[in-house]
Amino acid sequence: MARMSVFRFSALALLLLSACCWADIEEDSELSVSELLERANSNLIRSDDDPILTEGDIAIDSEAERNADPCTSRGCMWGKGTDGKVYIPYYIASHFSSREKAIITRGLESFSSFSCIRFRPSRSSDRDWLSIESKNGCYSYVGRRGGKQVVSLARQGCLYHGTVQHELLHALGFNHEQTRSDRDNHIKVLLQNVQSGMEHNFRKIATLNQGTPYDYNSVMQYHKYAFSRNNQPTMLPIPNSNVSFGNAKEMSRNDIARLNTLYKCCECLHEHIMNTHTHILCCTLLPVYSVFA
Repeated sequence: MARMSVFRFSALALLLLSACCWADIEEDSELSVSELLERANSNLIRSDDDPILTEGDIAIDSEAERNADPCTSRGCMWGKGTDGKVYIPYYIASHFSSREKAIITRGLESFSSFSCIRFRPSRSSDRDWLSIESKNGCYSYVGRRGGKQVVSLARQGCLYHGTVQHELLHALGFNHEQTRSDRDNHIKVLLQNVQSGMEHNFRKIATLNQGTPYDYNSVMQYHKYAFSRNNQPTMLPIPNSNVSFGNAKEMSRNDIARLNTLYKCCECLHEHIMNTHTHILCCTLLPVYSVFA
């Protein structure tokens, strides 16, 4: 009887924990990250204090940055500690509720389970840090900018696990998949269907692709109707136009692989504790695929 009671309590605790942890994605589970971002950032009234946005959610300081080279070629990566891990300080603004902070924290902590990235609370001695705030929509600058760096996760529309991962990948130095240098081999852009003035969102840039294939399932890939002016596709996969894409709800294995490659995450990754058992997941650059197979 005692054993049965413990089992029932454990099952109930697991159910409550699951409800807590996954509440952020259940409401709109049918929407992909790119759809959530487009919905959250559409029809926003920008103020003079807001940064310029390109590609929907990438913040830039001036129009000249629209065609800038990828920041990773200019040294915008976050530095690595002596232990081989990349510690990135962050601050979560007090205007978020405890539940909203839990969603953000879950997204931050997810990186430690598959990479050497470690987001940690900021200290007064930190020179560079991410300030996660509810501003006007969802957006992030690309790569380390120096000093206080805002990542906007608006309380209305941006607080989902995959959306948090998407904006953090921007802050780590990654651009959208459809802007890859080899994009034209995999995606055909139909500019005739793009909203007037939004054509720049489909520019190609000289991305560092980390030797990974084009990934239709990347959390950084926008959906086929992104920025459409007439409900017709703005992007089609080639050579097979029937291939599904832009449906990711969290980071793909290729997203993980290129993150590990860029930051040279070759050491022991993360200690997973499940019940009373401890599992150590170690990897090199190649076996990162098998960890999540």
